[in-house]
Amino acid sequence: MWRALASNMLTILVVGLFIMGGVVLWGQSQYRAEGPLETAICLQVQPGSNMTRVSRDLEDQGAISSGTIFRMAADYSDKSQQLKAGSFLVREGASMEQIIDEITSSGASTCGSEIEYRIGVTRIQTRVRELDPATLDFVEIAAFDASDEQIPDAYTEKRDNADTRYRVSLAEGVTSWQVVEALKSFGALSGDIAEIPPEGMLAPDSYDVTPGAARADVLRDMMEEQQLRINAVWEARQDDLPITSPEEMLILASIIEKETGVPEERGQVASVFVNRLNQGMRLQTDPTVIYGVTKGQGTLGRGLRRSELNRPTPWNTYQIDGLPPTPIANPGLASLEAAVAPDDTDFVFFVADGTGGHAFAETLQEHNRNVAKWREIEAERNSGN
Repeated sequence: MWRALASNMLTILVVGLFIMGGVVLWGQSQYRAEGPLETAICLQVQPGSNMTRVSRDLEDQGAISSGTIFRMAADYSDKSQQLKAGSFLVREGASMEQIIDEITSSGASTCGSEIEYRIGVTRIQTRVRELDPATLDFVEIAAFDASDEQIPDAYTEKRDNADTRYRVSLAEGVTSWQVVEALKSFGALSGDIAEIPPEGMLAPDSYDVTPGAARADVLRDMMEEQQLRINAVWEARQDDLPITSPEEMLILASIIEKETGVPEERGQVASVFVNRLNQGMRLQTDPTVIYGVTKGQGTLGRGLRRSELNRPTPWNTYQIDGLPPTPIANPGLASLEAAVAPDDTDFVFFVADGTGGHAFAETLQEHNRNVAKWREIEAERNSGN
C-alpha cells in the first residue's frame, strides 16, 4: 500500500513539474513574442511609478497581452527596480522583453517633446516639437526667434516637463563667434566659455544636450566631431590637389560653404577654386572679403563697398594670392568632401544666375555674358520694388 502511494505521489510530482515547466516555457514565449500593439505609442512613465502601474497602462493601451507575465519577467530579470521616468517609444509589435529593456536602460526619453535650439547664419530660432509615434516624425508645435518678445505658451509648458529632450543644431556656414554667442543665450546650458574655438573647427550637426550641461562641453563635442570629419576626409582626398594640409582643406571648404547653398553645386564651386589655385589666379571671392570686414562677428547685412574690395586684409582674396590664413566659417561634411574631390571641369568663373544657383564659365568672355544676364535680373527685381 505504501509503495503504491509513494508511486502515485511520485507520478503526481513528475506531472506537476512537467506542467510547471510547460507554463514557464509558455510564459517565456509570450515574453519574447511579438506584441499585440498595432500602432506605436508614446509611453509616459511618471516619477515614482512602478512596474504594476506601467503594466496596467500598457494593458489599457493594448501593448501587452498579460500584465502578470510582464511584472513577473521584470522581477525575474531584476529590472523592476531599474524603471526610469520619462517618455518612451513603444513600437508596433514590440515584445514585452523589448518594452522592459526600453524603460529600464538609459533613462533617456525616446519620444515625447523636444526643444531644439537652431543656430543659423542669420537667425537663432527655438523650435518645440512633438514626436508622432505613428509616423516617427517630429511635428512642430511652436517656433520663435531669439529676438521675439512673445514666447509661446507651448515652450513654457514643455520646458517645465522633466522628460522634455533638448537639442542644439548648427547650420553649415555659421562662424565660431556666432555659435559661442548663441550658446551663451541658451538658458538650458550652464557655465562660461573661456575662449572662442578656432574658426572652422565646429561641426555643423544636431547635438543632444541635457539641461544644465556645460557650454564648454557642448563646444568640445562639436570640435571632436569636426576633427573626426577632417581626418577621414583628408585621408580620402584626390591626388594632385593644390592644397597640401588638412588646414588648407578646411579653409577651402569654408569658402565653398559660403559661396553656395545649392548642394549639387558644391563640386563645381570647388572646381573653380581648385582651377584658379592651379593656374595662379586669385580666388576673388566676396565671402572672404566680408570675413575680413566682420571677423565672423555677425553678418554684414549689406553689399560690399568698392572701398572694402580694394582694402587689403589677410582675407581679401581680391588683394592676396592663394588662400586666406584661416577658415571663414564652419563648413559641413559635404563641403569638406567637395574640397578634396572637386568636379572635373575647366570652370574658372561663376556668378549668380537668379535662381539661387550660379552660372559657370570657362572663359572671361562667357563669364561677362553671364554677369550681364545677372545684372539684368537684378535691375528687373529692383524696378519691381
